[in-house]
Amino acid sequence: MTVRVDLNLSLDGIVMPSDPTPENPMGEDWGRIVEHYAATKTFRERVMHETTGEGTTGVDDRYAAAYFEGVGAEIMGAGMFGFHSFPDDPGWRGWWGEEPPFRSPVLVLTHRERAPIDFANGTRFEFVSATPEVALARAEGLAEGGDIRVGGGAGIARDFLAAGLVDRLHVAISPVVLGRGLRLWDDLRHFDRDYTLTSEVAESGVIHVTFTR
Repeated sequence: MTVRVDLNLSLDGIVMPSDPTPENPMGEDWGRIVEHYAATKTFRERVMHETTGEGTTGVDDRYAAAYFEGVGAEIMGAGMFGFHSFPDDPGWRGWWGEEPPFRSPVLVLTHRERAPIDFANGTRFEFVSATPEVALARAEGLAEGGDIRVGGGAGIARDFLAAGLVDRLHVAISPVVLGRGLRLWDDLRHFDRDYTLTSEVAESGVIHVTFTR
């Protein structure tokens, strides 16, 4: 069992752009750091449910496919589930639609009390208020030997990294400079000392860096 994190960030380490709005909760610069991922064949099939077979099939797509492989359970924050979009709607089932790409149990870390939500493709959202350590123990029980992916958002990923709970971190660094926003590496000084690093440059110019314990 491996605890994994995959993140997209800018050349200056921004993982969450600034200036979110209700209409654009990820901020207007979000598209600049995920453009390569959204263009892949895997993303278009798995997340957008396209059946055209179109999309890039190079290095970026290989990492996109690996993102979903072997995952037995997911951990995410309330923002990644999309609570801020419809915070007072008890019928809100998340912004992933009726076919969320996870296809496994997902723990949503939140202080909101909410009954679990089940989807036909095997995705099940459970809502818990827990520390990273407690959430990880719960996820281990759900993963049935598979890997556990800490999907985000940025704050949740940083909490798990700071607590030393992550076995493998993959960051896709887009060659853009955003200048402001939430930086991944702040307060993670010497994080890399406990890991072996590898890197690979994709056709898009994105640098894929992997930290493996």
